[in-house]
Amino acid sequence: MRQIALDTETTGLEVQQGHRVIEIGAVQILERRVTRHTFHTYLNPDRAIDEGAREVTGIADEFLLDKPRFHEVVDDFLAFIEGAELIIHNAAFDVGFLNAELKRAGSQYGSIADHAQVLDTLQMARDRYPGQRNNLDALCRRLGVDNTHRDLHGGLLDAQLLADVYLAMTSGQVALDLGFGANDPSSSGPSLDEIAPLLKRPRVLRATADEQAAHEARLDALDKSAGGSVWRR
Repeated sequence: MRQIALDTETTGLEVQQGHRVIEIGAVQILERRVTRHTFHTYLNPDRAIDEGAREVTGIADEFLLDKPRFHEVVDDFLAFIEGAELIIHNAAFDVGFLNAELKRAGSQYGSIADHAQVLDTLQMARDRYPGQRNNLDALCRRLGVDNTHRDLHGGLLDAQLLADVYLAMTSGQVALDLGFGANDPSSSGPSLDEIAPLLKRPRVLRATADEQAAHEARLDALDKSAGGSVWRR
């Protein structure tokens, strides 16, 4: 399934108080690789930004005056996320705001659930690291993701960091792929006679020198960010 790391910035924290989305950033992930296919837009919210939101995002009201309104970009946005799994940190917040924007744009747009699945990386992090700080900055430090260029919150930047964090958190959950029918989408799979020789005589793929070096670099990063990796114990 196509995956999309997504982040929004808003005029304030409470959607029930009429706060609006002012930035959407989204980055596509295919086959566990972050691609250059992105969606990014600033939005005119037709209301003032709270002081706290201005401090966090660095976005001023005047900057948004000539930006499109949500209903002007909604079709492009939905086309980008259609059928994907959205990876969102604290998904209830972003989805709540996006659903409110979709409702304003028109009932024909439905809700986010009508267009995409949602995976909440905050809940994933809480399950994996109970009792620890699990905001995006903390996860970047813990997982060795470089966020030194993140002075302010930003939709596209945070989506890119979230994509890296998600891939790091799930690096041990890659499904085994024997490659059967990989180049032929119409293939119904191998027969038992084709599989049996492989099961009897498995082929061993040994790591190259470059792969071993990359593995050691990853362990070094884990030692630095998490205080040691189980591989070296």
